[in-house]
Amino acid sequence: MDSETKDVTNDWGRRETPEERADRRWNDLLQEVRVALTGVQVLFAFLLAVVFQPRFADVSDTDRALYVVTVVLAAGSTGALIGPVALHRILTGRRVKPQTVDWAARLTVIGLFLLLGTMTTALLLVLRAVTDDTLAAWLTVPVVGWLAVCWLLLPLWARVRTNGNGRQARP
Repeated sequence: MDSETKDVTNDWGRRETPEERADRRWNDLLQEVRVALTGVQVLFAFLLAVVFQPRFADVSDTDRALYVVTVVLAAGSTGALIGPVALHRILTGRRVKPQTVDWAARLTVIGLFLLLGTMTTALLLVLRAVTDDTLAAWLTVPVVGWLAVCWLLLPLWARVRTNGNGRQARP
């Protein structure tokens, strides 16, 4: 066996070939994308239907601009979260799975940031429709903060705490 195909023990204590690691990482990524993509697709579908409602004609110019930004962010998020599937399908059989997984993971992170933007603008748009502008902003900011904690700060904190190797850092 050459060095590329034999089992190696990696930093996480797993004995797997680079191909097995890529397969495992790909399967993990697919599960993650399924969760995010379902949410963004439902939100995107709702947004596409809103414009065809009779009351949409009465929307202010500010809300119309906010709606356009929201739809564009949702489309971008959908594209980035579906992108890993296209990457995998087009690159299958070319023996670049580890690189494909890395590229797909980057697309997924971009998709999550775009989804954060989509949810921010969608929340602001909805809250502006049912409350005054100031209250809408005051309600949106803590929700976006909470999403940032859940999606960014907590994962980064956990990454630092574990030194990236699954073991907790020593104090």
